[in-house]
Parts: sequence; structure tokens; C-alpha cells
Amino acid sequence: MAISSFYTSSRIPSSGTNMMLIRKVGVSQCYQDSAVMFYNKSRSQQSLNLSAFLRHQKYPVHVLCSQKKEIPIVEARSMDEIYDTLAERLVPTAASGTNTCLMHIVGLAGPPGAGKSTIASEVAKRVNALWPHIASSFDSQVEPSEIAIVLPMDGFHLYRHQLDLMEDPKEAHARRGAPWTFDPDLFLKCLKTLREQGSVYAPSFDHGVGDPIEDDIYVNVHHKVVIVEGNYLLLDEGVWKEISSVLDEKWFVDVDIDIAMERVLKRHISVGNHLFIEYNDRPNAELIFKSKKNADLIIKSVAL
Repeated sequence: MAISSFYTSSRIPSSGTNMMLIRKVGVSQCYQDSAVMFYNKSRSQQSLNLSAFLRHQKYPVHVLCSQKKEIPIVEARSMDEIYDTLAERLVPTAASGTNTCLMHIVGLAGPPGAGKSTIASEVAKRVNALWPHIASSFDSQVEPSEIAIVLPMDGFHLYRHQLDLMEDPKEAHARRGAPWTFDPDLFLKCLKTLREQGSVYAPSFDHGVGDPIEDDIYVNVHHKVVIVEGNYLLLDEGVWKEISSVLDEKWFVDVDIDIAMERVLKRHISVGNHLFIEYNDRPNAELIFKSKKNADLIIKSVAL
């Protein structure tokens, strides 16, 4: 297995007032990517980028590449470093779509307990924080600051009354969270509408009630980055394969399955739900891990 570090280089032009910092990925014969490029006009923005530069010099983010398949793996000392790196990866893509109103849809998959929701939320937050510094350098009108949004797959759970109508309602409720307890057709329709029309109303999920909330999330044309997070985004069968094909990038959160199950157990206890982990969550996780091979990028979860 080859290992190479993300590295940051800086270049100050001999003429002009702008400073350019380019953060790249270097992987031996495997993966190269311009992860972030800032063009700034003010000293305060230069200071902000210098701080980011120094931070990444101190805490390198590593990329590991398997010889079996060339999938880059992002790894760091802390999840904060990973959040920053992923956000900086997405910002140039958002900037490139400024004049064309293109939307970049990222699929973030992984087993229960991998931390998908937190990663999606933190990355979106950082993209939105970085965006004003990028947008201010454009000659055109500055875009809204909230350009990244999270679209969870949880809203596409089947309703409890739909589970009640299944052949074995008890089994259906006990296995809730398995692929067949979602509505992938509705999910696919939502993503296609978003892709074709640039906006869509999507459902969220109320964990207290245990059912989706219709039209609770609005993704609009101002959102340039949409992070779709869910368990089964990378499955390569049936409708799930079509869902995967809509995504521009596919990320997978890799975590030790026992650690993930411990996190899930704590979550169940916190909401008064004592589901048998070995009966439902672990089989689901094992299925999800099989889809890791379909990822474009693997994120190594860091124990908190």
C-alpha cells in the first residue's frame, strides 16, 4: 500500500496584489487533485489562508492508496482536519459553477454509526464559511453565503403505516433501516428532479415520531454543493444503482464495525430503543461495507 501526504504550497506572484495558495494531493502513481485554490484581494483574507496553510503543515492529512483499486483514502489525526480538507476540496468546484449555475451532488455513504450525519453537516458548514472569501474575489455579483446543504436519506424511510401493511409487520418494524424499508423510487425521483430542475422539496425524518416529514428540506438553485448522506447510496443493484449514477462524487466513511455498533447501541439507548444490534444493524452494516468498492474517496473515521 502506497502512502502519501496532502501537502500545501504557496506562491506569491511577483506582480499584482493577489496571493494564491494551492493545496494539492500527492499520491504515487495513484491520485492527483487540486483540492483548494484561493484568489484573494485583501490582507485579512491572506491572513486567513496563511493560518490554514500553517495548520495543514502541522497536521498533515494522509492519502493511502490500495494497489488493488485506486481509491484515495483520506486520513488525519482528527476529524476536524478531515472536515477542513473535504470542504476545501469542494469549494473550487462550487466556484467553477458560479456562472453556469451547476450543482455538485456528493453522495456520502457508510454504515450506521460511521458519523455520516456529522461529517456532512460539518463539511457543509465549512464550505459555507469559506465561500464568502471566494465569492468576494469575483467580478460578478456576490453569491449567497449558504451554498452548501445536506440532504439526508433518512427522509425516505417508509412510514410506519406502510410497514404495518407488509406481509410480516413485526419483522418489518424490527428490520427498519434495511434497504427494503426505504422508498428508493421516491428518493431517485427527488434526485432526478433536483438534477433536472435545480431545486426540490425533500422530506426529513422525525426520530421522535418515527416517520418522515414531507417537504421539510428545500434545496434551491443557490445551493451549489448538495451533500446527500445515507447508508445505501453506493449499492450496485436495482434502483440503488440508479441513485448512485446521479451522484457527481461518491464518498464512503470507513470505520471499524465494532466501534460503529457501539455507537449505534448508545444511540438506541439514548432514545429508549433497545433493538438487537446483531439482528438488524450489523447485517445492514456488513451489506454496506460491500459497497465501499464503488466509492471515489474513502474517509477514515477517527475515534472521538
